[in-house]
Amino acid sequence: MEHEQVKSERKFLLLALVTGICGSATLATVFFSGVAFSIFPILAFVLAVHACYQLHERQPLTEGTPLIAFACFLVGAFGYSAFIRMQIPELGGNFFSILVSMALAFWIGHKLGFFSRKAKSDTASDV
Repeated sequence: MEHEQVKSERKFLLLALVTGICGSATLATVFFSGVAFSIFPILAFVLAVHACYQLHERQPLTEGTPLIAFACFLVGAFGYSAFIRMQIPELGGNFFSILVSMALAFWIGHKLGFFSRKAKSDTASDV
């Protein structure tokens, strides 16, 4: 896989995470009375979705990346939901949101290969 393709996919996954955070913030500002209304989450959500679309138009994604991007979106959405529920306990508990966010984050890390062992080089045998 080319270096540019990997870099583009990482940008897409990061934008999916930001889109999830901004989408959850937009819903919180519109529907929860405990959260002060602000136009900035709405603007950030629109810009993040537009950036994801433009990045997808420029370079198509490889197989499996859309599923990981959706998981990144959910991590952002559930993570922000847990954050808001921590600040405003009247909205309910955040246990489910934290569990879903952590499980999806570990799954994403597994899919991206963060937990796999790298092959050791045989430089020690040259001595």
